[in-house]
Amino acid sequence: MFLLGYHLNTLSPFIWEITPGFGPRWYGFAYVLAFLCGYLVYHWLAEHRYSQLPPAQVADFITWAALFGVLLGGRLGSMIFYNWSGFIHNPLIFFRVWEGGMASHGGILGLMLFTWWYARRHHLSWTSIGDSLCVVAPIGLFFGRLANFVNGELYGRAAYHIAWAVQFPKELFDDPTLAARAGAMDLTSAIIAAARTDDHVRQVLRILLTPRYPSQLIEALLEGVILFSALWALRTLVKVPRGVITGAFFILYALLRIAGEQYRQPGADSPFAFAFGFLTYGQLLSLFLILIGIAFLFWAFKNPQYEAAFDPAPSAKKN
Repeated sequence: MFLLGYHLNTLSPFIWEITPGFGPRWYGFAYVLAFLCGYLVYHWLAEHRYSQLPPAQVADFITWAALFGVLLGGRLGSMIFYNWSGFIHNPLIFFRVWEGGMASHGGILGLMLFTWWYARRHHLSWTSIGDSLCVVAPIGLFFGRLANFVNGELYGRAAYHIAWAVQFPKELFDDPTLAARAGAMDLTSAIIAAARTDDHVRQVLRILLTPRYPSQLIEALLEGVILFSALWALRTLVKVPRGVITGAFFILYALLRIAGEQYRQPGADSPFAFAFGFLTYGQLLSLFLILIGIAFLFWAFKNPQYEAAFDPAPSAKKN
């Protein structure tokens, strides 16, 4: 083991704490930022004719997509994919969103279904509005992963050999053996709060906690920055049929998620911590997204239609 100065994550989930345990949280603020930035990017795409959706309808579309696609789909996905037993025993935990618990796979599928419904209702091309939405989606993934890091959740696998490893106090609640070693320490949320101000608590946690990959930041880079950059370039620089960007999103997201999961600790509360002994549950779900992406690509090239942005500008009439 290398004797390195690992970083102890003592970030507060609250922007400011009005009373103990109550106040605006960074997790919620991350979603607000994601929706705002998503609106601005999508509005630009619509104005420049990269989407069939009229610019005047973008705010309406993004708002309902956020509510019924991201929030409802993401929350249902979290319950179904990762906390099914808890959800069955107490369905009301669905509404305890302040505790976190949003599944990106569920949010993506929720957005796909909502976009299909919205396109049919407003007589628009599903793949046209969906392609631009896929360009916007990595923005939400980016802010969501940053919020996961602030909350100290979904942390990475053990990493004793890197200087930038991070120790997460929430590990105490996930590891019964580690909790037992803490002895007389009161294992409630108070211990995490105390670590932000009490040097003695921090010293104890540095001894007990495992240094880990900051997998949330790695996934923010992969699923957010890299995925957005690739899809933005594909949307604005390359003339491709409608549906290609949606297919590319599913495939690229799945591949980047599979890569990111190599650094992430498998959740003990998921139906299978590992699937088939070598894939994590998140990686297994991602394989299904690849199949969906291939289906979109097949359909797109079989029925090619293009956005108005790629139509040649009409030449000026000569007198």
